[in-house]
Amino acid sequence: MKIATYNINGVNGRLPVLLRWLKEAAPDIVCLQELKAPDDRFPLKAINDAGYEVIWHGQKSWNGVAILSKLGRPLEVRRGLPGDATDMHSRYLEAIIANRFVIACIYLPNGNPWPGPKFDYKLAWFKRLTKHAKALLAHDVPVMLVGDFNVMPTELDVYKPESWVNNALFRIEAREAFERLMKLGWTDAIRELYPKERIYTFWEYFRRAFQRNAGLRIDHFLLSKHFRGRLLSAGVDVKVRGWEKTSDHAPVWIELEDK
Repeated sequence: MKIATYNINGVNGRLPVLLRWLKEAAPDIVCLQELKAPDDRFPLKAINDAGYEVIWHGQKSWNGVAILSKLGRPLEVRRGLPGDATDMHSRYLEAIIANRFVIACIYLPNGNPWPGPKFDYKLAWFKRLTKHAKALLAHDVPVMLVGDFNVMPTELDVYKPESWVNNALFRIEAREAFERLMKLGWTDAIRELYPKERIYTFWEYFRRAFQRNAGLRIDHFLLSKHFRGRLLSAGVDVKVRGWEKTSDHAPVWIELEDK
């Protein structure tokens, strides 16, 4: 079973890229972030025609998450992260897949500029996520947290760490928040298989970042203990970042033994 995450950076504007990648990579499950489209503008027919059933949580111009599935329609459990009734951002979508496991599609706040209210919102969102993640683990069912976490956990995850120390994606407070989440018992799938390799999932559009491989690893798969021994492979479809009119992220994927 192949599961992928892809910050598409505009699902309608980059629909040809998405459909081409879906056809070539053929993932069973896909989490999308940054749809940048209200619910009524989601390209449902095109996604269905590509062989996927889908649920989505859109927002005009910003944010937005979706879960695509070849294993039947995802059973929606929750849209929106609990803990703040005033938070209207479309950043969290949770579903049961084929009665096998729970998947949460996440688009964590960027938080820039630091310091400021956007960074405070990021840390508060992280705190809410950690609390909810703890509750998910308490159910003792297979769960994965998937998506764009907007954080590089270690220096190995950023091409030039010294240039990013005051960026919200690499501030020590954000990395410590990620570490607190991990300490609940999650496994970072990419690092489980590639503990020492430089692997990037995002490259900025300017200063030829992709051509120089000046990248960041900010898209993650966090797996509950139930997936131990089932992780077969993982990777980044880096070539997609080089396609015309593509996202600044590349798709990331894992393969699991299908029990």
